[in-house]
Amino acid sequence: KIAQRHAVGLGEGESVRSGDFIAIRPRHIMTHDNTGAVIPKFASIGATRLADARQPVFALDHDIQNKGDKNTAKYHSIERFAAKHGNRFYPAGRGIAHQVLVEEGHAWPGTMVVGSDSHSNMYGGVGCLGTPVVRTDAAAIWATSQTWWQAPPVAHVELRGKLAPGVVGKDVIVALCALFGNDEVLNHAVEFGGDGASALAVEDRLAIANMTTEWGALAGLFAVNETTLRWYEARAATRPTAAITPEAVAELRHSVAADPAQWRADAGAKYAKRLWLDLSTLTPHVSGPDTVKAATPLAVLEPQRVAIHKAYVVSCVNSRAKDLREAADVVRAVQNARPGEQVRVAPGVQWYVAPASSQVLADAQAAGDWQVLLDAGAHALPPGCGPCIGLGTGLLEDGEVGISATNRNYKGRMGSKRAHTYLASPAVVAASALQGFICSPAAAVGAESTASSTAPTVAYGIEQQSSSSAQSGQPAPATQAPIAGFPAALSGRLLFLPADNLNTDGIYPGKYTYQDDITRDRMREIVMENYDPAFSTTVRPDDVLVAGANFGTGSSREQAATALLAAGVRLVVCASASETFKRNAVNNGLLVLECPSLVAWLRERFATPLTVVTGLDARVELTAGRIALYDASGALAFEAEIPRIGRAAQEIIVAGGLENWVRQRMAASAD
Repeated sequence: KIAQRHAVGLGEGESVRSGDFIAIRPRHIMTHDNTGAVIPKFASIGATRLADARQPVFALDHDIQNKGDKNTAKYHSIERFAAKHGNRFYPAGRGIAHQVLVEEGHAWPGTMVVGSDSHSNMYGGVGCLGTPVVRTDAAAIWATSQTWWQAPPVAHVELRGKLAPGVVGKDVIVALCALFGNDEVLNHAVEFGGDGASALAVEDRLAIANMTTEWGALAGLFAVNETTLRWYEARAATRPTAAITPEAVAELRHSVAADPAQWRADAGAKYAKRLWLDLSTLTPHVSGPDTVKAATPLAVLEPQRVAIHKAYVVSCVNSRAKDLREAADVVRAVQNARPGEQVRVAPGVQWYVAPASSQVLADAQAAGDWQVLLDAGAHALPPGCGPCIGLGTGLLEDGEVGISATNRNYKGRMGSKRAHTYLASPAVVAASALQGFICSPAAAVGAESTASSTAPTVAYGIEQQSSSSAQSGQPAPATQAPIAGFPAALSGRLLFLPADNLNTDGIYPGKYTYQDDITRDRMREIVMENYDPAFSTTVRPDDVLVAGANFGTGSSREQAATALLAAGVRLVVCASASETFKRNAVNNGLLVLECPSLVAWLRERFATPLTVVTGLDARVELTAGRIALYDASGALAFEAEIPRIGRAAQEIIVAGGLENWVRQRMAASAD
C-alpha cells in the first residue's frame, strides 16, 4: 500500500504486486559520506539542479573522527553543494543518518524513504517503508525525483507473546537471524505483526527493523499503532522539529483512526512466507562469533567464560537513549552490589560508547546515564558510525575478541580479520565489559547464575506459501503493451550455470575492476574468467542465461553487469539475485528476473559442467510475465510465471541504462 502511494505512472486500476518493476518517487533520499561520490555522478549525467530540493537529505556520519585535510575538504564540498541547492544538510556530530532521519521526522509513518545505505530498513520501526538504493539511483532521484524499484515478495513474521524482563529487541532480531538462517527472507520485505509486535517499544522496533538487513531482507516494517502515536506525541512535546509538530502528529492520529485499512495489511493478504516466533520463550542471545547466522543463548555461552578485550555500545542499531540507559543500569546495579567502591571496566578491557545522535547524548546526559558510563571507564566517541564500520578509534586488533551492540560481526568489519566479534544487547555488553568475559547482568551483579549447558527451547516455525507473483491475492492484470523500442518477448538459446553464490569476482575478476581502459571486446573475453574460463567462447549473443541462487553476490562493481552485456547477454534468470547486482544490472540495461522453479527443474536434468549448453530454447514474455522452454523438436518442455517488466524498467532498458534515462528526462523537461 505504501509503495502504491509512491508509484509513478501506473495504469488506471493497476495495483503494485510483488515482482513488479515500478517507478517510485520517494519522500526522501538519504545519502551520508557517500554524498561525495554521488555529486560527480550527478554532474556526469548533465544535471545542474535538484528536481525537488525537499527530497535529498545529507547527514555526515561515517568517518567523522577523520580530521585529515582530504576528508575535511570532502565534508566542506558536501556542505557547499547542499547550501547551493537548498536541500537539508546535517553536519558531522549531529548523529548517524538513520537516527537523524527518524528524530527529524523525515522518515515518517506511511511514507517511503530510500537511502544509499543498507540499513535504511531501520525506518520501518516507525511504519515508514525504508529500503536501500545504490549511488546511481541517488543521482537519478536528485535529477528527476524518481527511480525504479522491483516490489519484493513479502514475508509475514508473527511475534507472539511478550518479552520477559531483560530480553529486548536486539535479542529478537539476533535470534531471528539464526533461527531462520537459510535465506528464508532473502530479498523479501518483512512485515512484523502479532500481539508481540504491537507491545514492543518503538526503540525495540527500530533495532529489529535495522537488522532485517543482516537477515537478508530489503525492508522490515511494523504497523503504526497506539505505541507509535504516543511516541510521536511525546517527541512533538519535548523535541519538536519542522516535521514532528503537535499539529502533524494530531493529523497522523486522525488519519489512522479515519482510515485504518490504509495503515495495516488486509485481512486476507497473501504472503510469500509466514514465520512466527514466540517472544515469551526467548531469552537473551549472543550472535557469532563472526556471523549473524549463528546465535547462542546467553545462559549456554556464559559458563564458557569467553574472555573479551573490547566492548562497544555504538551504532544506529543500539545507541539510543534507551540503550544507554540499559547499559548504565547494569553499572548501577553492580555499584549497588559493591557499596564503597567505584565500579570500573575489567582490567585489560577497553569499552567504547557513542550516542546515536547529539539529541541522544543530551538526553543521556540529562538522565545521568552518560556520566555513569564514563565513571565506569567507558571511552566516549562522537555521534557517528566509527568502529562499527572499522573507522576511527578503538578497532579490534589481531587476536582480540570483542562484544558489540552493533549490527554486523563479519570478519574484519570492526578491525583486524584475525579478531573475533560477538553481538549482543547493550546490557549484556555492559555486563561483559565489567566482568571481562561474556556474561549476563545478573552474573555481573553476583546473583545466582541461570547458566545452563542445555539451550532453552525457543518456539518458532515457518509456513511456506506460494512465492509467485500472484501472491497479492488479486487476479493478474491484463498485459500492457510495451513502450516503443522495448520487446514484448525475448528468445534465445538457454545456457545454465548451476552454481549458487556466483559472485561478482567470478563474473568479472577484481584485478580488472580499476583498469579503466578495458574495451567492451576485452570485457567479452574475460567475463566469467574466474568461474568458467570457457564461458566466453561458449556464450553467444542473445543467449538467455539461467543461474542459481544469490547470483551476483559480493562487491558492488558495475562491470559484472556490463561484461555480460558485452557478451551479448540481455537477460539473466536466476533462483535469486543479489539486490545490489540487480540494481546495477538494470541501471546499465541488463534485465535480471527470478524464477526458482525453473532453476530447480534444470537442476534435475543438468548438474555439470560449469556452463551447460542445454539444447533448449527459451521464450521469455517480458510484459506478460511468462517463460517457456522448448526442446529440439519444438515441443514445450517447461513453463512458469516470472515477474512482469513494467513501464519503469522498460524505459530504462530502452534508454540503455539509468544515466541515459535521466539525461532523456532532463532534456524532455527542458523542451
